Amino acid sequence: MSQRFYVETLGCPKNQVDSDKLIGTLLADGMEATDDAGQADLVVVNTCAFIGEARQESIDTILALKEQRRDGARLVVTGCMAERYGDELAAELPEVDQVAGFGVPVHTPAPSTVGKKLIPVSSAPLPELDLLNLPRPTSVSPWAYVKIAEGCDRSCGFCAIPSFRGPQRSRDIDAVLREVDELAAREIVLVAQDLAAYGRDRPDELGNGSIVPLVNAVAERTDWVRLLYLYPSDLNDALIDAICATEVPYFDLSLQHVSKPLLRRMRRWGDGQRFLDSIATIREREPDAAFRSNFIVGYPGETERDHDELLRFVEEAQLDWCGFFAYSREDGTYAADLDGAVDPGLMDERLAELRELQDEITSVRRDEMIGRTVRVLVDEPGVARSVREAPEIDGIVHVGHDLTVREFHDVEIVDALGPDLVAAGASFEEDDD
Repeated sequence: MSQRFYVETLGCPKNQVDSDKLIGTLLADGMEATDDAGQADLVVVNTCAFIGEARQESIDTILALKEQRRDGARLVVTGCMAERYGDELAAELPEVDQVAGFGVPVHTPAPSTVGKKLIPVSSAPLPELDLLNLPRPTSVSPWAYVKIAEGCDRSCGFCAIPSFRGPQRSRDIDAVLREVDELAAREIVLVAQDLAAYGRDRPDELGNGSIVPLVNAVAERTDWVRLLYLYPSDLNDALIDAICATEVPYFDLSLQHVSKPLLRRMRRWGDGQRFLDSIATIREREPDAAFRSNFIVGYPGETERDHDELLRFVEEAQLDWCGFFAYSREDGTYAADLDGAVDPGLMDERLAELRELQDEITSVRRDEMIGRTVRVLVDEPGVARSVREAPEIDGIVHVGHDLTVREFHDVEIVDALGPDLVAAGASFEEDDD
């Protein structure tokens, strides 16, 4: 009987891609996947280390899976937290059999050495380092994330990712397209730490340092192409045109704030007016474009004036989706030593105010969809999405269970329930909670 493995993935879509690569290697080794950690011979936790809450969730998950695993099963921790805090994890978590940095093989049987086995990232050859070029199974969903680059060359004041993910390293276009073909998904979601910087580290090889040729090539191979995490200064005319040409006019803009003085303390480009001008330009070209962004609240030095400016921006921009996150102090970052810390209580008040405002905006924009006929991709029975909803991030469209999964259908929107839409023929029970 084949040995079985269980993989728990935490954090962002980029981590999910890494997990898919790990799963591909384990399947190639003859192991079988299971969705029951208690039946697995190998339990893997792919961790996130972006902010404090993510690290705590990783620790809690590791401890919970330690209780679930059966006798003799190995518990392995990999991912961002393993890479950034590997030595500490190995020392502080005796429950873990192996702490594996990026690109370190995760296999059974257990290592012959006693105790934790932490292999530093520098010992792994580059093709394995980021898991980018490892095999990956065909997507079980109608959509799939594809990571087109690893690392980041920016120095944002709040972010520690470059310290453990390294500098930007773009994949070969042919390798990306081969993965797209192998996934056989109806929608491909391109992701990276700095997506629009794709090719900039290899300008002579990869489309003169532009992501546009890759977007065009992927669009020829799949029905929908979606781009996540666009740095606003990279949103030029050519990229806007390429995104609109895919017929998925969805713009996920990494803004983080709108106050110019605060953005400079963040070591970020732009300001609220520039962002509004960019959004207006896109809407002139594609009135039906959808927008998402994320903002950090409580960055050191954020004043009441900065907060009010962000509130005004959110009201004026009328974005479809927004995420607001409390600033998390990260060791080794520029912001870790800045003065002007914001009181946690005040931070919570600002977060609540922004979230309440955005919830109202999202609700209104969803209500505006009632009466329209939209094309949707059915992800699972009764659940679909249009081009306005990114998978696992935004709302959904409730549809009839008779609509075929993995296929596109034209449906009429008859109702809106907060972030979700309801199409004619949908049948479901609302959650009492």
